[in-house]
Amino acid sequence: MLPYSQLIPWIGQNGLNFSLLIEEAAQTRIGSFAWLDVIISAVVLIAFILFESKRIKMGWGLLWIPIVGTFTIGVSFGLPIFLLLRELHIEKKKVS
Repeated sequence: MLPYSQLIPWIGQNGLNFSLLIEEAAQTRIGSFAWLDVIISAVVLIAFILFESKRIKMGWGLLWIPIVGTFTIGVSFGLPIFLLLRELHIEKKKVS
């Protein structure tokens, strides 16, 4: 939620101007580095979610939560939620 402390005031000032958001995010090399790191992390996380859920036969039931959460909130939400769902699935299989 910490990143939203920067995004929400920016949206209040500029509205939902996505072209300006991308322009400002890419103005410096360090800004581009940070955004590319986030994008790569999100892509790798989605691939991990799809691969791991298939490997342990999770099914699609709740997988939308970490996937949508990664795109809307971030990797810092998607990864822990997926790991929780994964552990719950593994524990459920042990009991069955």
